[in-house]
Amino acid sequence: MMKDYIEYLENFVTENRKAIFKKVLSQRTRHFTAVLEDLYQMHNVSAVVRSADIFGWQDLHIVQKKYEPKLSHAIAKGAEKWLDIHRYERTQSAIDHLKQKGYRIVATTPHTNDVNLPDFDISQPAAFFFGVEKDGLSELVMDQADVFLKIPMYGFTESFNISVAAALIMHSVTESLHASDIAWQLPESEQELIYMQWLEKSIKSIDLIKKDYFSNK
Repeated sequence: MMKDYIEYLENFVTENRKAIFKKVLSQRTRHFTAVLEDLYQMHNVSAVVRSADIFGWQDLHIVQKKYEPKLSHAIAKGAEKWLDIHRYERTQSAIDHLKQKGYRIVATTPHTNDVNLPDFDISQPAAFFFGVEKDGLSELVMDQADVFLKIPMYGFTESFNISVAAALIMHSVTESLHASDIAWQLPESEQELIYMQWLEKSIKSIDLIKKDYFSNK
């Protein structure tokens, strides 16, 4: 039934847009994901969303304990439209969900037992946690992290802006992933579902079109 519905939706979308969707989907992955823990600066949240889209990370997780991040469309450039964004009120809920999905919990912060970014093991799925701008990650994440990851730095400044750190990490591990023989692409069933959702988001009168289609079924 989904295939019939997709074929119907394709009638309302240009050939160029369909080709772009399929090309981008072929580069999407859920092997890696990012988790933003209680960020309060809107431009940082939006910048990470944009980076996630650029590097093909389909999912982004946002923990909202104290602050409610609102995306800046000027910075995110509409990237949030093409991602699956998951929101949580508790950090533990995010950790539990991701561990159940088979992700290692990666704390992106300097630590006594940390791993340098170039040496990070990409073979297993990983969820990269990024902390609040001033205080860093919570003790909860630090206590349950499987890996502590740091970016090598050689100057006087001891930390990166959160959005810069996220972009650097995403770029590094994504490049390594694409150069590997790991099966990182989305399964066809997931690509088909996301393709359908993207088609729906691209059609202005989608509610009327859906109503017409399913009423005839």
